[in-house]
Amino acid sequence: MGYSCVAITDHVDVSNLDFVIPRLINVARDLNQRQSVKVIPGAEITHVPPGLIGSLVKKARELGAEIVLAHGETIIEPVAKGTNRAAILSGVDILAHPGLIEVEDLKLATERGVYLEISARHGHSFTNGYVARWAKEFGARLVLNSDAHSPHDLMTRQFSQMVAHGTGLGENAFEEMLGNSRDLIDKIL
Repeated sequence: MGYSCVAITDHVDVSNLDFVIPRLINVARDLNQRQSVKVIPGAEITHVPPGLIGSLVKKARELGAEIVLAHGETIIEPVAKGTNRAAILSGVDILAHPGLIEVEDLKLATERGVYLEISARHGHSFTNGYVARWAKEFGARLVLNSDAHSPHDLMTRQFSQMVAHGTGLGENAFEEMLGNSRDLIDKIL
């Protein structure tokens, strides 16, 4: 499919963080010895009270997660109000599916260098246009993400281009998001 790297960021919370991350690191190490596609082990902090996000981000990094996401305030799941802000303040790399993110939180993400996800996942993608519009206005960096839960969810280049085009950001949206992803990967590695 033309991928040079893939991040595996399983859903974690206080009950499984210390179990999941070491196993993903082992899987990544094994795969990175056997294939050309680089696997980046990480975590997506999901459905935790905002007050716990900071300590989980810190622990995920201590355990060796190379990339940390937080499951944002998507409109299709009951995510606690304040999750987006707590994730941004905690220094996640990507705020996944931030939903109808508050403009103040979007500005904060821009200032702190937190990337915002444009999601290809059904449901989470409902607010892509909203996120893209405000990100453009305030200079927030966007990354395109499959939010894959199975191999069938991985995006072809053509589908990725369509999702990027669907944001309404114009013809260069895909290349800009791809460049942001490359910048993030360079920062991580």
